[in-house]
Amino acid sequence: MSNNILLSVEKPARYMGGEMGTVSGREGALEFVLAFPDVYEIGMSHLGLQVLYGVLKEVPWIMPERAYAPWPDLEESLRTQGKPLVTLERGLPLIEADVVGFTLQYELSYTNILNMLDLSGIPLLASERSEGYPLILGGGPCAYNPEPLADFFDAFLIGDGEEAIVEIAECVRDWKEEKLPKRVLLERLARIQGVYVPCFFEVSYRPDGAIEKIAPLLAEYGSVKRRFVADLESAYYPTSPVVPFLKTVHDRVSVEISRGCTRGCRFCQAGYIYRPVRERSPERVLEIVEETLGNTGYDEVSLLSLSTGDYGCLTPLLKGLMDRYAAQKKAVSLPSMRVGSLSPEMAEEIRRVRKTGFTLAPEAGSERLRRVINKGITEEALLENARAVYSNGWRLIKLYFMIGLPTETMEDLDRIVEISREVKRQGKFAGNGGDVNVSVSSFVPKPHTPFQWEPQITEEEIVEKQRHLRGELRKKKLIMKWQDASLSGMEGVFARGDRRLSRLLIEAHRLGCRFDGWWEHFDRLKWAQAFETSGIDASFYLRRREADEPLPWDHIDCGVKKGFLLAERAAALKETATPDCRFDKCTGCGVCDFDQIKLRLNDPVPFDTYATEMAPEAPVEEAQRIRIRFEKVGRMRFLSHLEMLTLFTRAVGRSAIPIRYSQGFHPHPKFSFATALSVGIVSYAEYMDFEVDAGYTAAELELALNRSLPEGVRVLEATEIPLRAPALSVIMDKVRYRVTLPEELAHDLQAKVEAFLALESSPLKREKKGKSTEFDLRHELAELKVDGSALEMVVGRGKPVEFTCAILDVQPEALKEARLEKLEVLFS
Repeated sequence: MSNNILLSVEKPARYMGGEMGTVSGREGALEFVLAFPDVYEIGMSHLGLQVLYGVLKEVPWIMPERAYAPWPDLEESLRTQGKPLVTLERGLPLIEADVVGFTLQYELSYTNILNMLDLSGIPLLASERSEGYPLILGGGPCAYNPEPLADFFDAFLIGDGEEAIVEIAECVRDWKEEKLPKRVLLERLARIQGVYVPCFFEVSYRPDGAIEKIAPLLAEYGSVKRRFVADLESAYYPTSPVVPFLKTVHDRVSVEISRGCTRGCRFCQAGYIYRPVRERSPERVLEIVEETLGNTGYDEVSLLSLSTGDYGCLTPLLKGLMDRYAAQKKAVSLPSMRVGSLSPEMAEEIRRVRKTGFTLAPEAGSERLRRVINKGITEEALLENARAVYSNGWRLIKLYFMIGLPTETMEDLDRIVEISREVKRQGKFAGNGGDVNVSVSSFVPKPHTPFQWEPQITEEEIVEKQRHLRGELRKKKLIMKWQDASLSGMEGVFARGDRRLSRLLIEAHRLGCRFDGWWEHFDRLKWAQAFETSGIDASFYLRRREADEPLPWDHIDCGVKKGFLLAERAAALKETATPDCRFDKCTGCGVCDFDQIKLRLNDPVPFDTYATEMAPEAPVEEAQRIRIRFEKVGRMRFLSHLEMLTLFTRAVGRSAIPIRYSQGFHPHPKFSFATALSVGIVSYAEYMDFEVDAGYTAAELELALNRSLPEGVRVLEATEIPLRAPALSVIMDKVRYRVTLPEELAHDLQAKVEAFLALESSPLKREKKGKSTEFDLRHELAELKVDGSALEMVVGRGKPVEFTCAILDVQPEALKEARLEKLEVLFS
């Protein structure tokens, strides 16, 4: 991607590539693009995408590449300049790839998929793509009802992808070598378990709009059975993942300790489509954490599962992790704790480094409604957990609830207020005080759940209930967060939609709908127009479905029997509990074959099974201070100051440098930069100070950093300095820059330089965040000379672009193709 484009966007690091853990080269390999239809920071936080990238990286004849939805600033630049969307690894236009595989994580990202195809010059409809275009593949949770996207995709992968993705790649490779028609490829893909090819099914509709029949067009292809990874213990995990330069949503090592959940919450799609529970052993988790921390430099580990607290050996595992990493200031977070699963030992282990936040999800305010949804927790257990959390030093608990659940009454809503107040009171009882944030989402019926037949409440009802809750919670001095009712309505339409929604998506994309899951970009007026133009009635998709009505996803077999879901729906109306088969008898859901597909659980072990002798605390003797000079060249010049801070934090973590840490709630490594460098400037004179353990030499630091830094950042020299030496920002006096100009700006340079030097004054007013600063460029200029088509200058305050614009009398946009270099820092 050109300098001009990268310098025109808010965050160039989203698009520049070159991160640690990526692949390059592999000429002639199968080009497999993993595309994520949301912004980079969200896509890079998605463990599934990292797993698939790692799997493809292990296959030498595959070249894995990545593409993310361009933020509106990049889309505007690409469209203005007529440039296609390209991958981060090699700048490959998506239209030239062999496979483009989209992650389908969220229904409100669907317009981004169309936009990415459109920006790539790829026809939106699968029926219009011949052999010359890439195979468009989809996978992820939304693929369990792929019908709204069926007209756009060649195939979908239903279920676990670690093994199937390579089989799909092999199928495409062989087909390419044989130069056969596209239909042959689709027929071969349909033979792979878990692969759904939409064009081999025909859907007909009744006069009332409901589906009449989903007819298969291939023999022995009447339904598509989900793909399973039978054993998580032997499943691939990316211990050398791609490490982003900028902060992402989940900026840490994420380790999936188990897959699947059998708690049976009747609203929860993930609880049904990821069954059965398959746990990784604590020994394997410890291996993964050690290797991944060493390869990434992260300072936090997140133990992922749908219900982390149910993991059989969680407390002994936590003990082992904290014994190993607490002294290194590495924290452990548990993002999905079930009420009742927090033990005192567990809380004590988590708090040994820093408290990473605590979330509890009662889902419903009343015990009656929790019985309806099979959320088997009591108010007493919730309050007991809250008291334990506050007692162990946490100050904030986040509570998650839903509104609009089947059979909900206003009394159930009022119980949300009461139970939230009671949770907050537990902080007083614990003696520390505490706050509560209440997050309220709207229930959206999802396919393959017992509530897939239930209606979704209207936007008006959502708004009314949100307003009521907000007012009542405010009276109790509680903060409430909620999702826009229009977004919930849109999610509901696509969650249970059918193929007719393709024309709605095409129209919405034509009108400019993008990033619909972001409230600041969601445009309800454009969507209203799209519904009207396409003749789609949203309420048709939010209605109650009859038990005998064919559903758009009936031919997608997630493993759970439809009869089981109907029985669970009936149990909900009777407020009858269904036990968890991990702790009780088999519930007969239909997922397990009890041979390969079955529960795989760890046996309980004593608390100190994985304990180790705790590493000693850092020595207390006086530290050593080391100053380095490093270069920032190539694509690294597009990293911002904050992104460079992140880069060095991770490099220090990877290289095991004995860095000193700050004190307090969130300890940080003790290093500091001189000043912030503007994005886009090449530098050979960046400076940093490090505080390390006494006895660690400058040569050791230089060697360790250069082994861990990415291409484009290299330490040029390192020097030991007194611990109390003045800070870099204090002793920096002036900076030498060189600005190499494009040919059209390099005329009469000497005359322009002489004219500027003849000035007595050249005032500049700089506006930033509502504040203005003024200084005189001429007074800040110490030296200025012409060297061919370049200007070389020594300046105090001010940026080289500001001086060059003043000298040449041009606007900053004219210098986008200029090369700016920082050559030297002059110290006082």
